[in-house]
Amino acid sequence: MSRNLPESRTLRRTPALVSRKLLAATTLAVFSLFSCATIAGSYDDALSAARLGDSRQLADLLDRGIAPDTVDKQGNSLLILAAREGQLDAVDTLLKYRARIDYRNLAGDSALMLAVLRGHAAVAEKLIEAGAAVNNDGWAPVHYAAFEGREALLERLVAAGADVNAPAPNKGTALMFAARNGHIDVVRRLLALRQTDLNALSDVGLSADAFALQNKNTDIAELIAAERKRRGLRPPAMKVTID
Repeated sequence: MSRNLPESRTLRRTPALVSRKLLAATTLAVFSLFSCATIAGSYDDALSAARLGDSRQLADLLDRGIAPDTVDKQGNSLLILAAREGQLDAVDTLLKYRARIDYRNLAGDSALMLAVLRGHAAVAEKLIEAGAAVNNDGWAPVHYAAFEGREALLERLVAAGADVNAPAPNKGTALMFAARNGHIDVVRRLLALRQTDLNALSDVGLSADAFALQNKNTDIAELIAAERKRRGLRPPAMKVTID
């Protein structure tokens, strides 16, 4: 009888022990699900706060552990989203939390590039003052400024050291984009810069004035031709492809 006593006690305790283990496992699972939901909610809230410019909520989320370089499915960081939407306060907040200023999304765009593209001058200024790169491989801020005809932003980029002759992936330059799209004030500003290359050719072998003529911007083509003559330059030997 006495030898059977420990065994009987063990048998009586087993259901309670199993119940406690099940309760602990269930609690852990529920806590994990709650934590995942909380993290997912915070992630979505951070993206929304950056886009909408809710700097107070953004700072609160960053204080609670959201990474300042959190990205969405397109690779847009919080800083890119805020800059793209012109949210100056959110941009300022993210810079204070040391967000990567020159991070580029899946399309190759940085926060500064999208601020320039959208014409958000105050945001672009903030980023430039914080040390954002004005030159990079591929598409660069100066290309977007010229393409959209943003003269003041182009001026600011040049003052910050932007290379006006930097080639885009299609070998287009700022002068080509401005000439093609009929932005005569930007063209004039670029022609006033001695360093602007008037004879650069795109990947299809066209110069800036050729692009202007192709798009019926004859006044711009004449300006470029006149500046070329003033500098004593011969027109470039353009490649013409006939299909």
